[in-house]
Amino acid sequence: MIFKKDEIWFGALIGFVAPLIGVVLFKVYKFSVFSFKEVLQFMVVEPGHKTLSVALSLSLLLNALFFTLYVNSGRDNTAKGIFITTLVYGIGVLVLKTFG
Repeated sequence: MIFKKDEIWFGALIGFVAPLIGVVLFKVYKFSVFSFKEVLQFMVVEPGHKTLSVALSLSLLLNALFFTLYVNSGRDNTAKGIFITTLVYGIGVLVLKTFG
């Protein structure tokens, strides 16, 4: 099974895709009336990028979930990959909130 792999690159892939899924779930929950294109345009154009930073911050919770699952199952290399991409996303969100 693919989720039984224990490789850093696989964790990085999970850590990269999970927040994107989180943003889509945020859009569906919060802005279900609007199209994805409209919501994305609003998030980029909005002064201060508040909605985008909230969506990205909440979507990192999926990474925390996957990280916990992989650490508890003993797949530490995959957890390292998830942790690395979470740090990259987190730094990006911090930069967006600070300078955006």
